[in-house]
Amino acid sequence: MSPRLPALPAAMCIFALCLFATPAAAVQCGGDFNAFIANFSREAVGKGISQGVIAQGFAGITQDPKVMEFDRRQRGTFKKTFEEYAATRVGAARVNRAKQMMKKHAPLLSRVEQQFGVPKELVVAIWTMETDNGADMGKLPVIRTLATLAHDCRRTDLFQRELFAALQILQRQDLPQKEMIGAYAGEIGQTQFLPSSYIKYGVDFDGSGHVDLRRSVPDVLASTANLLKMNGWQRGQPFNMGTQNFEVMREWNRSEVYRRTLHYFAEQLKQ
Repeated sequence: MSPRLPALPAAMCIFALCLFATPAAAVQCGGDFNAFIANFSREAVGKGISQGVIAQGFAGITQDPKVMEFDRRQRGTFKKTFEEYAATRVGAARVNRAKQMMKKHAPLLSRVEQQFGVPKELVVAIWTMETDNGADMGKLPVIRTLATLAHDCRRTDLFQRELFAALQILQRQDLPQKEMIGAYAGEIGQTQFLPSSYIKYGVDFDGSGHVDLRRSVPDVLASTANLLKMNGWQRGQPFNMGTQNFEVMREWNRSEVYRRTLHYFAEQLKQ
């Protein structure tokens, strides 16, 4: 889950609410990348990240020019009309896949809906639209991606917070380094949480002792619902455009077109 970053594609999204999960940025952006990493490492250690985690996370790290190229291209992703956008995201094959997931995970989805109050159809719509239920979670090393974006001065505060949160995930041992793989803004897991949202909203729903948003379907679905619940979701109320719940969905993705598409997708799953 990303917060959703308004300049980034759908899966990227959860949020400029990264602000509250991690400390404010304190390292000067730009300049020599290795110097930036060294300075960031010192700040992170001072804020509780162990030297071992720092060494592990930043071992051999370099900038990723493809991440910056992608970031600069992602303007106007949601300039399509709702009809145009929904037609590309909610096809028959995807709806059928989502319905199969609802049948396969019916007891789990019922527990999630009961505990968090978010309709199972919406949770599955998010899960399917973001990664096709875990089939496409991205292939980029999260820490390298976030370090690249944090070094850039356009949104350094945002991405320094996300980089710190990614190190927290490592320190909590929720994911090993080899599993810290994601998309072009550092989103992780089957519903594409940015690291700060992973820390803030992640739920250990399978009782493993860790929040695993890559491999644990219970954790994925519960965490997705928890994000909406913690941002004011009203149980039993509609979530179409103009409702309070539709506004709560801004914490998933700020794009109105994207949220309308999620609502449309969820409605297809009720049929």
